[in-house]
Amino acid sequence: MAGLIQQLQDNVLRYITPAIIFPVLLLAAIFCFFAYYWYAMCPKEGTLEWISMASRKPRPFTFAGKRHPMTKKDALPLLLLTAVYAFSAFWSLGSFTAPQSFAQLPAGSSATFSLKEEADITSLMYYTGLNTGAYTLEASADGENWVSLWAKTDDGGKVESYYWADGTGYSPSKAVSQKYSLLFKWQEIVPTAPVHAKFLRITAIPDSGKDWLELGELALYGADGELLQVAYTDGSAAALFDEQGTVPAMPTWYNSGYFDEIYHPRTAYEHIRGIYPYEITHPPLGKLIMSLGIQIFGMTPFGWRFMGALFGVGMLPLLYVFLKNLFGKTAVAACGTALFAFDFMHLTQTRIATIDTYGVFFILAMYFFMYRYLTLPAGTSFKKGALPLFLSGLMWGIGAASKWTVIYGAAGLALLYFIGLYFKLRDWPQDEGAPRFGPWLVKTLLFSVLCFVLIPAVIYTLSYIPYALARDGLTLENLIRQMWENQKYMLTYHQGVHDVHPYESRWYQWLVDGRPILYYLDSTSGASQGLKCAFASFNNPVVSWAGLLAILACAAQAFRRKWAKASFFLVTAAGAATALVKVNGILDASLESYVRTRNLALMILGVVLYLAFGALAIHAFPQYSAKALFIVVGYLSQLVPWLLIGRTTFAYHYFPSVIFLVLAICYVFNDLMERRAKGWRIALYGLTGTAIALYAAFYPVLVGIMVPTWYTDSFIRWLPSWPF
Repeated sequence: MAGLIQQLQDNVLRYITPAIIFPVLLLAAIFCFFAYYWYAMCPKEGTLEWISMASRKPRPFTFAGKRHPMTKKDALPLLLLTAVYAFSAFWSLGSFTAPQSFAQLPAGSSATFSLKEEADITSLMYYTGLNTGAYTLEASADGENWVSLWAKTDDGGKVESYYWADGTGYSPSKAVSQKYSLLFKWQEIVPTAPVHAKFLRITAIPDSGKDWLELGELALYGADGELLQVAYTDGSAAALFDEQGTVPAMPTWYNSGYFDEIYHPRTAYEHIRGIYPYEITHPPLGKLIMSLGIQIFGMTPFGWRFMGALFGVGMLPLLYVFLKNLFGKTAVAACGTALFAFDFMHLTQTRIATIDTYGVFFILAMYFFMYRYLTLPAGTSFKKGALPLFLSGLMWGIGAASKWTVIYGAAGLALLYFIGLYFKLRDWPQDEGAPRFGPWLVKTLLFSVLCFVLIPAVIYTLSYIPYALARDGLTLENLIRQMWENQKYMLTYHQGVHDVHPYESRWYQWLVDGRPILYYLDSTSGASQGLKCAFASFNNPVVSWAGLLAILACAAQAFRRKWAKASFFLVTAAGAATALVKVNGILDASLESYVRTRNLALMILGVVLYLAFGALAIHAFPQYSAKALFIVVGYLSQLVPWLLIGRTTFAYHYFPSVIFLVLAICYVFNDLMERRAKGWRIALYGLTGTAIALYAAFYPVLVGIMVPTWYTDSFIRWLPSWPF
């Protein structure tokens, strides 16, 4: 028996780590939560609800209803949540310092400088600016005999080492690289052996079509790691050594750009300087918003990340008011806002200087104002409904000019608008005091065209003013031409993005939090101490897993009749299966036979489970609600387009859908409170508290804190596909 126990410990128990136990316990808790919700939602025999359903006298299906206002007791949870999240978002957001002056070196030109005294140069660091190319760096002890810095590369072009050698008779070494993926980053070069020198010379070699290169700073280190002092520079090299205090101990995400920060901050900076941008694969407005932070704090990591973090904080008050308007309960609004505030992706995406944050903010805003419009009862005057309609259109226009993903959300917005219009037509009061429907409808439709077509078109076109100013001047004809040409380019570009990426993922992986995108990994600088630094973008498992089940619960309540509910699940299952085969190619003939068989089996299993959950939800939730329809339409409008897109995709494309996951969970919370279900406080605050606890546990891999390797491996790497 003792031997059996020992074998069990050696072969089984040692693999049962917290990283296995925690997700199992969480899934069990979430399923228990929804079983409790099912029980609470079953109509109790003898109640008015049971009698109404038994008599088959359904109440009208409508959006119209009370918009619950904010009250004094909402101030404390709103301010507390916003303040706590703001602290966690702005903490160590990025360095406040980076070189602000750049030496602009024309193609083929050289800059010469000398050290205060001869020294052994053991390493160097440099900070890149605009334009791409490379530099040849030379060193000399006497100013007559020069050696060049060279890079040794493998067959794939990856640098293996650097060394100093005589370059006489050879082409320029171009060892100091300034390719586009290195812009506005600190780079460190450590040659295999030092060079003894007093004089140095750097020569700019821009890529074809470029006239110059910009270099922000150059730092040289001696034998003891001390920063060497430069005694003399010619005029063109002066800017290379005027901000030596900005040189960090080592390049990290904190003081340099990472992931897509090689694109968007650069573009924002180019807009400020009136240069035609390098990155033109998204509309300009998001980068123009980003440029405000750069103008305030300089072209520094904090500066280019500031506006995104600020918008991330700004989402919370907006969401809180939205939830209070929807459900009228402070507890629901506070818990829902907490779930969104402490969702992992919300933090990581708003801290990186990309444009996704702005798109999500305006999606949230445009749905909020549309909801306020839809809740106005039939017979409301045109004047009273004009403001929320205008603001919804304005938010959609600004969002579309920031990122195209907002356009996906507009499809759901339009569907809700026309459904709401039908409800108003159906319920329009016939008494003499009510406005006449015909004139109201004409004014509403014309005003809607203004708000959702004309004004957004103007905003979108005006966002291209920096393009026109940088190329051929600001005229109406040139402005429209620049805008139109960019639309054609963007469409072609996004259709052609099929490069394989190690952290790409598909929509079906997003649903279950299956494949985060790794933004940063440093497993070398702290390896001797058993430390590493990594962070990724993915969802809080509570929001992701509970949110998915909540969406299914909402879908079962988004329609009044059972046949409509069943049709929804059948159509969506068929659509998902078709997308998997036709778009994602899971049964492609080029795949190995066993892979196709596995994929087919998994697809069938997924469809069967989905339909089973759907059937269970239809049986469990005979109720119906326009609020549930609102949530489901919003969620699908952000998700469904990705089923039809075959380009390379990533987990962060799911970010807009997270809004509706939270709304769906709050819908469930509200039902529990409405039913006065026994123990609802434990369910409500328990689920929210679990999400907050996970936020604290995963915080290091959301913001890039150096932590012990055992912590990530044994505690928070819940799935093999999680890459940190």
